Amino acid sequence: MTTNMGSTDRIIRMVAGIALVLLAVFGPAGSAWNWIGWIGLVPIVTALIGWCPAYKILGIKTCKSA
Repeated sequence: MTTNMGSTDRIIRMVAGIALVLLAVFGPAGSAWNWIGWIGLVPIVTALIGWCPAYKILGIKTCKSA
């Protein structure tokens, strides 16, 4: 796996993922956000590893070329 995400992309994913997880944890009880918010783990993991499988499939690369 080679990195296909730039630093700006990774920061945006991390912030969005954390916001979704916080919504799941602290959001209104019994709402759909409780389970939807856990989807926020996906952008957090992809931001941490710097590789997005969807980008690979679509041929997108947001990191600077070496």
